[in-house]
Amino acid sequence: MTTSELGDFLKARRAELTPRAVGLPELDGLRRVRGLRREEVALLAAISVDYYTRLERGRVAASASVLATLARALRLDDDQEAYLYEIAGKSDARPRRRSAPQRVRPAMRRLLDQLTESPAIVLGDRMDVLGWNTAASALFTDFAVIPARDRNYVRLLFTNPAVRALHADWRHDARDAVAALRMRAAADPDDPGLARLVGDLAVRDEDFRTWWAEHRVNNAAFGTKRYRHPVVGDLTLDCDVWGSPDGSGQQLMIVTAEPGTPSHDALRILASWSTTSATR
Repeated sequence: MTTSELGDFLKARRAELTPRAVGLPELDGLRRVRGLRREEVALLAAISVDYYTRLERGRVAASASVLATLARALRLDDDQEAYLYEIAGKSDARPRRRSAPQRVRPAMRRLLDQLTESPAIVLGDRMDVLGWNTAASALFTDFAVIPARDRNYVRLLFTNPAVRALHADWRHDARDAVAALRMRAAADPDDPGLARLVGDLAVRDEDFRTWWAEHRVNNAAFGTKRYRHPVVGDLTLDCDVWGSPDGSGQQLMIVTAEPGTPSHDALRILASWSTTSATR
């Protein structure tokens, strides 16, 4: 991770806060900077203004104790705090670089095949789509016809018209996906594949550029998504993401619906339709 990454993250976070939000008085009506000043962050973190300024400019390394006080001062949530430690090089959970392409674990592949009505996808450490079941192809897109180099969940959200149109709340879902990608980027910031993905999307899409620059992070572990499918219409589905216990970084994303709801009926119709289409 470059030294500017930590500084950019700190600047982005303090720009989101106001003195009132952190319990400080607003001494004047006209502020030359958006959000908190460096002096105010230093005050909240109980460090000198000079030290904080050098930290933001990448001229000094932060200790774990300073990171802890900064996390509290900047009101970071759990995901943001984890990201802060990652980019500062204080995390012991950084995975080793992989020289070979990731492949779906056999147990994960069996699980995909046994999930017949619930769309499920296996995501790699850059959110590459490594595996999917028939229901996922029916809901999202036919992943098999997409070249492997382009088979990335975030890339598809921004560049595939069918996937983009499927998401009824596209801006919300795409912004969350960018935040999840940045969260993963902290674990392996020197990954050349990640650099190519981010560089390509930043050039091609203004929204991606804007959201990537926000330094917003989350692990996107669960949530509700609204889809507008061309065959079965509108669906409201629960999306859950489960991490593999083997340290591979692979995650299983499953979308489900409450039994008895129109969305559940639609998923069953979609699964039946996809099965019929596959056997023709």
